[in-house]
Amino acid sequence: LHPTLEPILKETFGIMVYQEQVMQIAQVLSGYSLGSADLLRRAMGKKIKEEMDAQRKDFVDGAVARKVSEAQASHIFDMVAKFAEYGFNKSHAAAYAVVAYQTAWMKANHPVEFIAASMTYDMGSTDKLSVFRQELDRLKIKLLPPDVNKSEPVFSVENGAVRYALAAIKNVGMAAMHSLVQEREKNGPFKDVTDLFRRLDTKTLNRRQVENLIRAGAFDSLDNNRARLMDGLDILMREASSAQEERESGQVSLFGAIDPKANAPRLPNRSDWPAMDRLKEEFAAIGFYLSAHPLDAYAKSLERLHVIKCTELVGHLAAGGKSRVKLAGVLIGKQERTSQRGSRFAFAQLSDMTGTFEVTLFSEVLAATRDMLESGQPLLLTVDARLEEEQVKLLAQEIVSLDQAAAKTSGGIKVYFADAAPVSELKTLLSREARGKGRVILVPQTGQGDVEILLKGSYALSPGLLGGLRALDGVRELREI
Repeated sequence: LHPTLEPILKETFGIMVYQEQVMQIAQVLSGYSLGSADLLRRAMGKKIKEEMDAQRKDFVDGAVARKVSEAQASHIFDMVAKFAEYGFNKSHAAAYAVVAYQTAWMKANHPVEFIAASMTYDMGSTDKLSVFRQELDRLKIKLLPPDVNKSEPVFSVENGAVRYALAAIKNVGMAAMHSLVQEREKNGPFKDVTDLFRRLDTKTLNRRQVENLIRAGAFDSLDNNRARLMDGLDILMREASSAQEERESGQVSLFGAIDPKANAPRLPNRSDWPAMDRLKEEFAAIGFYLSAHPLDAYAKSLERLHVIKCTELVGHLAAGGKSRVKLAGVLIGKQERTSQRGSRFAFAQLSDMTGTFEVTLFSEVLAATRDMLESGQPLLLTVDARLEEEQVKLLAQEIVSLDQAAAKTSGGIKVYFADAAPVSELKTLLSREARGKGRVILVPQTGQGDVEILLKGSYALSPGLLGGLRALDGVRELREI
């Protein structure tokens, strides 16, 4: 830059690192007093144009008076101003460097413990937890689901994996989860759902909190039929209240003393939620898809449609890839706005298997697709993508139903259903779509190993058929062949 700056920048190999160096450069090169140099530092930090213009004149004039060319002085001022956008004082920078080194060492040598602790620190931010989940996937570290018999209130390490925190489930609260875990540690793991509710402290854990624990899958190790638990929650909460009253009055139930399973409440006999509904409820309780993702069922079609993942966008664009790309996602949010010209536009948030992304929809695309922009809807998007300061901006050019797009490429589907098969309803639905090219395989899940039944004929795998199949009572999941 200039020979007079060598003593100032020597310790940092010619690169400005500390704010003190900015002040010293102003003193040595342009004759600033210490107070004036500090004013320069503050003006640069505030980025106020009028102040910066005045400081530039003083800086350049002072440097020219010391036989530095005007062009060189202006160039040095630009470099100092650029540095001031991110620079810190020496003690602050040194402290951050130590912390950065320590955290980098922890992540490199103890990644599971480091990420578990980081997730606990950011437990209140669903967006940050979702980012950590993506990092765990990248590192091939499992994120185990919440479990009332294994989870702690905070994120914990379990056999080389991270166990999801109970208190990170939405609207359950840290105090209530501490109470639940303390009961488990004091009197042993919960044996079944009845045992759990009979030991539940209804003063710290209410119905709304229990609902979200069910949605999140925290009771799956006791009963993995979440729909049955939700439908029978009134019965279970009455059982909890009754047991609480007995404890507080000092009474002991005769049935409970003889056999904890005696007189157990009878829950509704019903099939579990279909896979898509189960994931939708899980998303509502956790804030992102944990046990699986709705797009998993479309994996083969996404390959055939040349869809890229949202986390691949930055690398794709940085490597000179095409700006017009195809993305797929499940709609998780939408906000409509009116422009100054009076036209409607929207921002839509979607989730794919690797993360979340936002797309802008201008009026023409919004008007054409508004009916399909419903929460939980799987969509295929053609977008124009560009990088702005390492952030990807997406503008929608076309949006279609992913079911519709997948039906054109799919070779067939497998229909997984409970033991009680909705045979007549299946027959009616399939008879309407008997002219097509897709195969249909029925997979009754009896608990004794899956048996695949290939139906005769071929079918048009239309969005209407797929939606109708998913809506049938007893159908658990659809998967592409």
